[in-house]
Amino acid sequence: MSAPNPPVFRRPVVWALLALLLLWLPVLLRGPDSYVILDDNLDAEVSVPVLLHRFGVALDYRPEATIPAIMNGLPRSAQRPGLNVTVGLFGLLPPLAAYWTNDLLVRAAALLGLYLLLRRYALRRPTDRPLAAAVALAWAVLPMHSMYGLSALGTPWPALALLNLRAGRGRWYDWLTLALFPLWSMLVLAGFFLLAAFGLLLLADLLLKRRLPLAAWGGVGVLALGYVVVEWPLLSSTLLHPQYVPHRVEFRLAELTPKGLKAGILSSWQYFMWGQYHASRFFRGVILLTLPVAAWWRWRRGETDRGWEAGTMSALAGLLLLAVFCGFYPQLMGPVQRLAPSLGAFNLSRFHFLTPLLWFGLWVLALRELPAGPLRTGLVALQLLLGLGQNPEWSQNLRRWAGRADAHEPSWQQFLAPELLTRVRQRLEQRSGQPARAWRVACLGLPPAVAQLSGFYTLDSYQSTYPLSYKHQFRPLIAGELAKSPELRRYFDDWGSRCYLFSAELGRNFRVSRHDSLTVQHWRFDARAFRRLGGRYVLSAVRLARPEGAGLRPVGYFTAPVAYWGLYIYEMME
Repeated sequence: MSAPNPPVFRRPVVWALLALLLLWLPVLLRGPDSYVILDDNLDAEVSVPVLLHRFGVALDYRPEATIPAIMNGLPRSAQRPGLNVTVGLFGLLPPLAAYWTNDLLVRAAALLGLYLLLRRYALRRPTDRPLAAAVALAWAVLPMHSMYGLSALGTPWPALALLNLRAGRGRWYDWLTLALFPLWSMLVLAGFFLLAAFGLLLLADLLLKRRLPLAAWGGVGVLALGYVVVEWPLLSSTLLHPQYVPHRVEFRLAELTPKGLKAGILSSWQYFMWGQYHASRFFRGVILLTLPVAAWWRWRRGETDRGWEAGTMSALAGLLLLAVFCGFYPQLMGPVQRLAPSLGAFNLSRFHFLTPLLWFGLWVLALRELPAGPLRTGLVALQLLLGLGQNPEWSQNLRRWAGRADAHEPSWQQFLAPELLTRVRQRLEQRSGQPARAWRVACLGLPPAVAQLSGFYTLDSYQSTYPLSYKHQFRPLIAGELAKSPELRRYFDDWGSRCYLFSAELGRNFRVSRHDSLTVQHWRFDARAFRRLGGRYVLSAVRLARPEGAGLRPVGYFTAPVAYWGLYIYEMME
């Protein structure tokens, strides 16, 4: 007979949820002055749902639907689907409120998901509830890109549902979990790899154990069908009725990373010890420390069964092999792409989105070998503190409360600078006698998403996919600067997701503060190609020493006390 559940407010998981909220209060209370992850987030992902709703195309899947403010009309199908919880929140709330609401909900869901998974399969005794809740809290505070929803920290949910179905004890809510998970995760980041991993697990059941759990295969089918429904615009526009050739077919990852055995080993080590930053990058040191401590305790108890040690070493070997695959993947793709160039559009190294859960699973297997007490509590507390310390949105906001803000990590309002950008837009509308939608701008030294969120229509942008034809139209604008820098040339030609104005003097510095006071001495810019695309103004975070040599004339300099940027505005010469 199972032990009765304690009252709600005496349940450890409830206290863990309250602790999560308490830990995030210093972040939420900063409001517009809060720090939000910048790279691949505020400089790209946050603008996506905002613009989808601004132009009324969140649920418009017609082939002709576009987002006019991006790249002269980016096809709607190039963006994330409208049937997405994160996109929906941005339609209901102002951007900052939507961002932090989404972040907190994702973390709460992550905590509950891992807690339920542990209680069902790893920490089942009533006395294990506090440990399961504490581990789940340590999981929920890990660094992540919450704009990707449950793609990283939400993986315990489909794992729990499919393991239940595989064990023959699935219930209606397991099927519902699998049907709903695609609404809050991304197929290209997690979906493909979850389906592949669970498919391989069930295939191993068939080959090694002669088991055919039909319910589990049905669960995989439900998860796949859910992704088909949610991601139909992407699947239809790329596989069934291609609307455009994506720029990703020109990806040459092997050209962007260091080559050789030493470089591959170093990259593999990074994947093994830290992971990848999109998929929760955290130091695995506490987990690796717990393993020998647990082995010592087993030896001290006189354990003779070596099954635990064998299982632990097998799991570590599997994680190491996966890290080696991810570390050498760009180099492996070199010869593959010579045979099939378009395969570069797919990134199979994203199996790393599954590794955080595997590491925590291994950690729990070690923790449950330890007796309850200061040692086990200390290890969990150490991992919790490590996760918080490595979470930039928590640590950077704490620095701000302490009056020690990092000058190169601006807050939400400093980075987006809505007052400054709105003033510039209104000035240019007045100067041109036309609304912003009638002309185009491009940005130098600042991400175009900053301008897009303030009502500008930009020729440049940071996009995971866009038409290859547009990349080729844009290249002449920056060809002169690419010719001066082999690094930038590879960066654009062999990747190109940052379709930006480049300067060889700036390199890959796309975030120039007004306090940097930088001047570009010689900027080779094709003004005629800029005009052909409809360009009229350049918003530059750096001063051009000789704008006339680039076919531009200065309009003025703008800044604001709170803004991270000081903007030099240049106009096309007649």
